[in-house]
Amino acid sequence: MADFVLLYSGGSMPETDEDKARVMKAWDGWYSELGGAIKDGGNPFAPAAKVIGSDGKVGDVSGSPFTGYTILQADSLDSATSLAKSSPVLQGGGSVTVYEAFDVM
Repeated sequence: MADFVLLYSGGSMPETDEDKARVMKAWDGWYSELGGAIKDGGNPFAPAAKVIGSDGKVGDVSGSPFTGYTILQADSLDSATSLAKSSPVLQGGGSVTVYEAFDVM
């Protein structure tokens, strides 16, 4: 088993209490489906972010920033990607990028 980081980009934020409840129910349902594959359920990111260049200069993140993450365990990148295809972030118009993480230390 390997660890895979799911990075979320974009998507809409629920505005009403009813929409918030619906979205949370979708996430709870997806996490239930994933079961033991979840290593870290993750969290959303705050909208402000900084990037540090190789020259040490600090700037604001531009483009489509990441909006949150989840860490899963799966047998392969294809398996992790298959699990990510059911992510509720996709229902809100967002996208998911899947990376394999590996131990180096």
